[in-house]
Amino acid sequence: MLEALSGLLLVLFVAMISSTIVSTALPRIIGSLNGTQSQYTWVVTATLLTATAATPIWGKLADLYNKKALVQIAIVIFLVGSLVSGFAQNTSQLIAARAFQGLGVGGLQALVQVVIAAMIPPRERGRYNGYLGGVMAVATVGGPLLGGVIVDTSWLGWRWCFFIGVPFAVLALAVLQKTLHVATIRRDNVKIDYLGAALIAAGVAVLLIWVSFVGGSFAWGSWQTAAMVGGAVVLLAAAVWVESRAAEPVVPLDIVRQRTTALAIVASLAVGMAMFGGAVFLGQYFQIGRGFTPTEAGLLTIPMMFGVLVASTVSGQLITRTGQIKPYIVTGTLVLVAGFGWLSTIDHETSLVSVGGAMVLVGAGVGMSMQNLVLAVQNTVALRDIGAASSSIAFFRSLGGTVGVSVLGAVLANRVTETITQHLAAAGMHAPSGGGTSSLNLNALPEAMRTIVREAYGDATGRIFLISAGIALIGVVAAVFLRPAPLRTSIDLPAPADPDDTEVFAAVGAGSSTTSPIAEAAGPRHRR
Repeated sequence: MLEALSGLLLVLFVAMISSTIVSTALPRIIGSLNGTQSQYTWVVTATLLTATAATPIWGKLADLYNKKALVQIAIVIFLVGSLVSGFAQNTSQLIAARAFQGLGVGGLQALVQVVIAAMIPPRERGRYNGYLGGVMAVATVGGPLLGGVIVDTSWLGWRWCFFIGVPFAVLALAVLQKTLHVATIRRDNVKIDYLGAALIAAGVAVLLIWVSFVGGSFAWGSWQTAAMVGGAVVLLAAAVWVESRAAEPVVPLDIVRQRTTALAIVASLAVGMAMFGGAVFLGQYFQIGRGFTPTEAGLLTIPMMFGVLVASTVSGQLITRTGQIKPYIVTGTLVLVAGFGWLSTIDHETSLVSVGGAMVLVGAGVGMSMQNLVLAVQNTVALRDIGAASSSIAFFRSLGGTVGVSVLGAVLANRVTETITQHLAAAGMHAPSGGGTSSLNLNALPEAMRTIVREAYGDATGRIFLISAGIALIGVVAAVFLRPAPLRTSIDLPAPADPDDTEVFAAVGAGSSTTSPIAEAAGPRHRR
């Protein structure tokens, strides 16, 4: 058990470090490729978008085929994407390579939790979720530091931010090949709903493209806005229609409609939007807005990762001890709101002690809520639906992150452009031709203009964190309405204890996703 768990934790580390290692390096990467703020955002968004689209497919495959083989396939895809990213010659190639890498990242994020859920009962899983949170914290702390050191080391260069993950992926493959042994669940005549996944991905992609360009390339009330928003609505409506009729939907609507799952999805959307936005733009704030090196920026993000590590570990142990999960999710979302509210007050001169204190709260909020929302859903479904349920939560959390990064990036870009234009006019200077002030290659700007750009980024970042706080409030509301349910001590739902439960478990046995959150602890039975 522990050997297999070590391999799974290593897999999670590989997936996490792929994004965190570039968080502090991206300003230098985009600057060296002469990219813009919009391209900066899309390097992150491309990975999140493909990971989001792939996550439910991986989860459904995990309910049907060999989980070990699927994890290994996801690692190989991630490995290839890392190599191609490292050899990218321009931002377009880098964005495309990161999109491919996201297919593997989506698989790893979904499958690790699916495999653990198939091995460990929910009551004991709280402790292991603490371990997952610890690994996430180590990867998130070590990633920015490692990325900063790499780009600051002349004989390495930023390309090694992608190459460095290759040996971790190879090691993970070897460990899992030797230690991971899980039962294969396979059913005949199964169809994967690729059409539904494609419609969801297309609808979200159109919305993200619209968010990235509205207000800049075209007006909010333009025909382009009408076409993009209308097209996205049609695509997403078609996706819902397809999902409601598919034999094996990638996002099972009968599971999603359940109270616990629906509320956990809403909370995960909010946590994802807030979490990814904070992680992506804090590194940029320290480097562009405050003038620190990538290595220094990595060190300055440690308070947030410390909060994740402590909160996830402590809450995981307490959840296992008490068998209760809702109080920790509610507390986590409240702390997350407080942290982002504090971060919304920062500018280019804010004390680093104040910024660090706010980051501790953000990290603690994420540590107490993110993994535990998955656990809350896993506790209410049968083993046969663990993959679909877990991947649904991961899907919407990743979707929230994708939308959050895109929206917050667009707000930041528009605010920065507006501020720079005003300050340049006040100083009697003109912006360089070709939109030079939107480039993150600050070395190409005159000193006076560089100062204006830095101040604009430092001051604008607080505004996007205010938006994050508002989004996180939605997560609080969803967490408050979660139904309290003791964590069960069995891997699967227990057999019916009396005749009144027969119809519920008959439905489960017939393949329906309708489940009852019956814990082994005595208590009222909930019907859906």
